[in-house]
Parts: sequence; C-alpha cells; structure tokens
Amino acid sequence: MKGSPNAVAHPDDDLYDGDHGRYVLQNSPGIGNMKMLSFVKVMYDITDNVMKIPDESRMDDFISISGTKMRLLARNGAVPCSKTDIPTDLVEANCIPSGFMVPKGWQGVVDYYKNVDDTERWTPWSRPLVEAPADRHTQFKGKFGSNSFELKHTQYDSFWHDIPLRPSGKGEEIINLVTEIPMYVTAKMEVSKELPGNPIAQDKNKDGSPRYYTYGTPFFNYGLIPQTWEDPSLISPQGNGGDNDPLDVMEVGSDALLMGSITPCRVLGSLELIDEGETDHKIICISLTDKDANRIMTMEDLERIKPGHLDKLVDWLKRYKTSDGKGENALAQETPTTRTQALEIIEETHQRWRQLCKSDSFVKGTDGFSLDSPSCRG
Repeated sequence: MKGSPNAVAHPDDDLYDGDHGRYVLQNSPGIGNMKMLSFVKVMYDITDNVMKIPDESRMDDFISISGTKMRLLARNGAVPCSKTDIPTDLVEANCIPSGFMVPKGWQGVVDYYKNVDDTERWTPWSRPLVEAPADRHTQFKGKFGSNSFELKHTQYDSFWHDIPLRPSGKGEEIINLVTEIPMYVTAKMEVSKELPGNPIAQDKNKDGSPRYYTYGTPFFNYGLIPQTWEDPSLISPQGNGGDNDPLDVMEVGSDALLMGSITPCRVLGSLELIDEGETDHKIICISLTDKDANRIMTMEDLERIKPGHLDKLVDWLKRYKTSDGKGENALAQETPTTRTQALEIIEETHQRWRQLCKSDSFVKGTDGFSLDSPSCRG
C-alpha cells in the first residue's frame, strides 16, 4: 500500500493490500449495505488472451499486469501487441496485449495518463466541481476548493470565539458542532486561526496548493467545538503537546450537515490521534436531529446500532494520509474514551481557550492568531 511501512521499505516491489480497496470503497457514499469482496489477483493468459486467476500448473503462460505497470504503459502510450507474439516484458516492448482491455477503453486510459497534469481537461476524482454546501446563515467569497475561498457566519463575528461552547438549556453532554467539512466533501476546509473573523477557509498543502482528502470519501461530518483550544504547552502522558487548534469533532450521524452550520451534538467519546508529534483529540458525537440520536447515547450504542463504524473511524484516522505517500498516523489507543473522559477533555480545552483570550502577554505558538472578537479579546 502506498505510504505503508512495507512500501517504504521495498519501494521497487509491486505491493498491495488485498482488502484495502474494498475497505475504502465501503466508506464511500451510496454504497449502503453493499459488501465488497476482497481483491483477487488475476493475470493475462497468453494462450487465450484473457485475464483470469492464474493456473499454478502452467505459470509460464501468464503475464502479470499490475496497476503500476498499466499506468506506466499508459504514460508511455503503449500500442497493441501482436496477437500471435506477445512479449513477456510488456514495458520494454511498450505494448498492451489483446484482450487486456477494449481498444477504446485503453485509448481513454492512455489519454488520461499522458495528459494527467492538464487541469483544463482532467479533474482528480477527489475534487468534485460543486458549490460549497453551506448553511443559509453564512456568506462566502472566492471559489470553493481554491485558496480564495472564505466562509463567514452572518450572526457571529467568529466561528472559533463567538459561537457558544454549548447550546442554551442543554446538558453538559451536548456541545455545539461547527461543521467545517460536510460528509462526502473532500476539500479540506478549516476555521482559520489567523484570518480576521476566523472564517472557514481552504486548507493548504506545504507547497501552497489546495489540500484535498484522497483516502476515499469522508463518511462523517467533521468540524470543531467553538471556544476550545488544544494548548501546545499541555503535555499528554505520551509526551505530546496539543496541536494548537480548536478541538476537532467527528459527527457519526447518517446525514450530511451544511458547512458553517451550528449543530447541537451529543458527545459519545473521543479518540486521541498523535499527528506529527502533537496531540489531536477527535471528539465523537451524534447530531440531536439524527434519526438514531435517541438510540445512540454511548460508544457502545454506536457499535450496536452501526456495527463496524468505530473501526472505520480508526482506520480513517490512522491511514488517511497514506494515499498522499505519507506513513500511518498513530493513536494513543484504538479504543475510544468514555463520554466522561471526553467531557473532561472538552472542559480542559475550554479553560485553555479562556486563558488564551484573557492573557495580556504573548502565548508561544499563537503569534498571528485573530483573537479580537467580542467573546475573546474584543
């Protein structure tokens, strides 16, 4: 698997995880209860020009055409091989054997891989050309999915500072979720700590390009809890400081929430991601308006009502960067905290946010933060 320890250790090998594609596909929208079969490797039989499971008694009759090899052949503009004289080294001969793919289909593959950098013709699968699915109480400027995009709330000066931690009249287990990335959206959006008013803006890669999720399609709503802050000076038992961001949330309901929406959400527990040496808590909650909200009160309920959902969350957190060629993330533990423990994390980060807002002196790592809003330093 790209980015995995095995792939890094053996860069020249054609490695794959037979279950990986199945697992990622099952996280995609529209799949429902459909089950994916594990990957079965097939090879090209030169005796009848058909892709099939190889016959171990005559392996000399089979040629392996992996995805890596196929992409290389496409980039090289490989042409059809002779039907009667199929070379064993397809890359050297730069040809594709009859029966591997219908000719018109192969022409499309060649066209794509030879022109994949032509952004006027091809859009990566993970970057759908859609408008921002934004809440009606928001306004945006710029183009969604580009560095120019900014989304602001029309009733609050700051998504981070001015929206209350909890909705009025609700118990402590209910928090306000500000949705940054709705379910099924791959553009990596986040509340900006630096821009005036802390709008939701496009996250960027290190080279300045817009950042997108490439590890399948998110099957959860992602956002933050306002009026919280993971303080880098607060060191965890594992020796990691906070990631200097508001507290992250993964909402596990069935419906996509709107970007910039404020949703009362019941806390179920949390997972602790260790991301590049920083503590990055992920609070797990369910929207009070979700169809299963009255049945899912705890993490145990989540597993009972939605079997396997927690495993998918853990897989996502550990592996979502591997599709970008990076290694797996680590979790402090793969079992979630209890609601009580998650609420303690929320309270601690809320108090740290209050200290950040009240501090008259410079707080390390916060240079450039926009804190001048009514509920913070305004």
